Amino acid sequence: MACVSPDAKLGENVEVGPFAFIDANVEIGDGCKIHNNATILNHVKLGKNCTVFPGAVIGAIPQDLKFEGEESWVEIGDRVNIRECVTINRGTKASGKAVTKVGDDTLVMSYVHIAHDCNVGKRCILVSYSGLAGEVDLEDWAVVAGNSGAHQFCRIGTHAFVGAYSKISKDVPPYVLAGRDPLAFEGVNRVGLLRRGFTEEQVNEIKDIYDVIYFSGRNTTQALEHIEATFPATEIRSTIVDFIRNSPRGIIPKPRNNR
Repeated sequence: MACVSPDAKLGENVEVGPFAFIDANVEIGDGCKIHNNATILNHVKLGKNCTVFPGAVIGAIPQDLKFEGEESWVEIGDRVNIRECVTINRGTKASGKAVTKVGDDTLVMSYVHIAHDCNVGKRCILVSYSGLAGEVDLEDWAVVAGNSGAHQFCRIGTHAFVGAYSKISKDVPPYVLAGRDPLAFEGVNRVGLLRRGFTEEQVNEIKDIYDVIYFSGRNTTQALEHIEATFPATEIRSTIVDFIRNSPRGIIPKPRNNR
């Protein structure tokens, strides 16, 4: 038999399996399925048509010594799949956010950890055994492959793909493939972009921009100035330039002994 707090708010057609635990101050949207032995603690909001698999724990307090028991939240979007033994922690007031977010249509595979104040965008994929330290941002459509770990405050850009067993300590720019050890730029995420409806011309534009950033011999500031002076003002150009310009940690380097 499940244990559901009378103060929890469950939408229509919500299924709760045996031995699941749902605490007070929890909101679960219509059509969600909470499997057996899943745990949803205080201060969690789940959107519509989400699935939470056995062993997952959502809403545990942050594993952060700055946490002082304040009210903070986990907010999950619609149609999010949270697989076995995932852990998603609440936010902290010290971050200025006090909320950990996971966007619509995201897949969080088994044994993934999402720490306090992370912001995971829409349609992201976190593969099994990967982990995000506090205040990591994944933009929409980003993929982090298995057994990878992201240092706190890192950012992973939209449509980027980070290979398995990666140590992410620098920002990963939009649209790129990242791999090797130490983590480095490996090219453009061409296959993923074409699958998602980007044209060959757009993919080539992305490649040409990154050729300037990584292989023209310019430093980052010079490369961005050159790109803005010579490339048409497109959404792709703005996405790349704005991301890199607002990267306090700096972006991943080009691979060693390449070009």
